[in-house]
Amino acid sequence: MKFHNLYIHTNSSSEIYQKITDLLAVKPKEEEGFDIWTYQVVTDDEDVYFDYVNDFLDLLEPNFEKLKDLNIYQEDITIWLFYEYEEQCSMSFNSQEMKRLGESGIRFNIDCIRKRN
Repeated sequence: MKFHNLYIHTNSSSEIYQKITDLLAVKPKEEEGFDIWTYQVVTDDEDVYFDYVNDFLDLLEPNFEKLKDLNIYQEDITIWLFYEYEEQCSMSFNSQEMKRLGESGIRFNIDCIRKRN
């Protein structure tokens, strides 16, 4: 399984949390507290490829200025993939995708976790 996460630090404000939800027009993952706003898409290896880097950037890029109005900057945002694997943790990224991500100033993390049977 792959857990594609978009994290936005909210400074523990429920008001900011709700404004991010309204602005990005996606439902965040239910969590306790308001420290981090999280949007998560879970996929299986058999599922159609989910282009999470580009999809998440499509959500964010048109809203960078509005997020700044909420005192949320690119350094407050992380795209994080948790990849649960059986045999090998193997990924590839195209150069345009990586260029776009780099220009956005958003952090990108990957954790590979061996699946337990």
